[in-house]
Amino acid sequence: MADERDRGTGFVLLPVAMALGVMVYGALPFEPSLALVAAVLGVLFVLAHLSRGRPILSFAVIGSLAILFGAGLAGVETLRAGTAMMGSEIGTEVTGRVVRIENQATGRTRLTVDVIATARPELRYAPDRVRLSARNVPPELQLGMTIVGIARLMPPSGPVRPGGYDFAYNSYYDGIGAIGFFLRDPAIVSSSSPPDWRETLALRLEAVRLDIAARVRGVLDGAEAEIAATLIAGVRAGIPETINEDLRKTGLAHILSISGLHMALVAGTVLVAIRGGFALFPVFASRRPVKKYAAIIALIAATLYLGISGGAVAAQRSYIMLAVMLVAILFDRAALTMRNLAISAIIVIALSPHEVLGPSFQMSFAATAALIGAYGWWSERRRTTEAIQQQRGVVGRIGMTALKFMLGLAATSIVAGLATTLYGAYHFHRVSPHALWVNLSAMPIVSAIVMPFAVLSAILMPIGLEAWPLKIMGAGITSVLEIAAWFAARSPIDAVGSLPVTAVAIFTIGLLIMTALSGRLRLAALPFVFVGTGLIASRELPDVLVSEDGRLVAVAGTARTLHVNRNRPNGFTIQNWLHGMDADRFQSPTDAETLSTALAASEQTPGFNCADKTCVARDGEGHLIAHVPDAVSAFAFCTRAALIIIDDATAGDVCRTGEAAILTKRDLARRGSAEVRFGGGGDGPQIIHAIREPYRPWHTHRQFSREARGMPPYRRE
Repeated sequence: MADERDRGTGFVLLPVAMALGVMVYGALPFEPSLALVAAVLGVLFVLAHLSRGRPILSFAVIGSLAILFGAGLAGVETLRAGTAMMGSEIGTEVTGRVVRIENQATGRTRLTVDVIATARPELRYAPDRVRLSARNVPPELQLGMTIVGIARLMPPSGPVRPGGYDFAYNSYYDGIGAIGFFLRDPAIVSSSSPPDWRETLALRLEAVRLDIAARVRGVLDGAEAEIAATLIAGVRAGIPETINEDLRKTGLAHILSISGLHMALVAGTVLVAIRGGFALFPVFASRRPVKKYAAIIALIAATLYLGISGGAVAAQRSYIMLAVMLVAILFDRAALTMRNLAISAIIVIALSPHEVLGPSFQMSFAATAALIGAYGWWSERRRTTEAIQQQRGVVGRIGMTALKFMLGLAATSIVAGLATTLYGAYHFHRVSPHALWVNLSAMPIVSAIVMPFAVLSAILMPIGLEAWPLKIMGAGITSVLEIAAWFAARSPIDAVGSLPVTAVAIFTIGLLIMTALSGRLRLAALPFVFVGTGLIASRELPDVLVSEDGRLVAVAGTARTLHVNRNRPNGFTIQNWLHGMDADRFQSPTDAETLSTALAASEQTPGFNCADKTCVARDGEGHLIAHVPDAVSAFAFCTRAALIIIDDATAGDVCRTGEAAILTKRDLARRGSAEVRFGGGGDGPQIIHAIREPYRPWHTHRQFSREARGMPPYRRE
């Protein structure tokens, strides 16, 4: 432990403590007082000063200080965001300035609009920014123009299942107050409120991105053009869903996210090219620190790439990590160290604390930490093999270098894959069985052809010579897509079901021990790995899932089947439920002539049977689940059903105590989607909602919907 202290392991753990503070803030049932947090931070600063010379006490105080500091940063970010969010669905005339244009693969266009005014009706609490889709937009529409159109605005939804991705949470921090669609095509109008200099700069940068994407599409066609536009300019809305699914199933979806891989390849390509250029002038190169010159130029290239790619959060985090490493070269420090990773993490947490709870942050830093730890372990053991390699001939050295490259690529895929699989499975409920072989086949093409020629095409684009490097880049993308399609067609179902958060936390502790500590202390991670594995193996998936609008219900069946009560369920929701329930297909309901026939059929066959807008089903233990349209229909099931879902916000306590459990549309509107587990004893079912009350700022808008207030749907008189 003394050696770990001397190595500076405590500093490496600082961002871990800050991230824990952000998580604690997000899990609190109330909004903490920032004044109180600041006061406690002051007290802890004094205690940290007084505890010097007492290692254990000092470690505990500094750790508590970092945790509270992380929570304070999250609170400040929440206060700074202050996004006004729609509370209820409504149709209104929207006038706003277009700040982003995304052409989707479906043919529709998605617009991000800064709202200037609303009318018919005029909204008293209109959101500042909305995201709307349209069938068609004026051909001359450009960024910065003002449009007007009748739109249907909807509040961002909560998780489609408890513990899932929270759209409202992320929309709050992204500044998106509503989503929706234009009821008819928007029109361009003149505006009396010109954008300020910040908005003008952002619009010009966005216009450059769209121009680059258009020039890429002028050379390439189809999916290759869309992926090339994604890799160069960060414009990815046009990629066909079939391609996205192939990449997800095979573990190659990471190449579409502008993150560490792309930043490293861009900066690495520039770094190698510049150093190679300097090597052509040996007199100059031997007298000047050309490595530092190359690092400066690589940093400039990465900065330009960050701006052109759109500056997404994943790209920002990767840029910060890369910038820290390149700056370390300027000061004659090792570029790839755990300390530099910790500095990057501290900066990222300070800038965007809410990203700590997202998969991008967790997977990126887990992969990097694992790779740094593995590289350090290997570096200690490779010195003995260097002398042997020097004794080989030229052919032997070339062959050994090629072998090392492939082994290094395989080791990188294995280490990074093992470190990120846990978080991918937790957030997306799926894994890629063939990820190792796919990455071994495709990543050399991405590293040697796709990204270097993407850099070259961007350099040549200002002088109009981008066509030939783009064509080479497109050929590389075609090969990658063929590899992905071949493996995707041979991949088994990749759903793994939802993982317990406690298992993820315990595995994370094990990963920290493996990567942050050294020597035999790493063996302390093994108990955490065993316990986490046991928790996953003993998990219990829910018996019933209910959507937050109360319209869709799913019951777990046998043979990895999910039984639903609708013939055409929402595509996104049902896919998420299938992965979360470790299922590979869903079964639609069966129509019955009468309710009595439906009840009788539910006792004989699995799945939902529906009649007169009422659907009934039984789970594997024989519990009856009923989905009914109103309170009157629910009353007949009080003594025979275990759970009744009422698609009516005005329904109250229909059944008496001890009878069926009730979920109304109002319950779901206030507390979000639900999962239900039936106990083995005589107790009623356990119902867990996705959202808790009292609300945090990103969920406050939910209380203002008609359903949450127990009101019927609006009907025009």
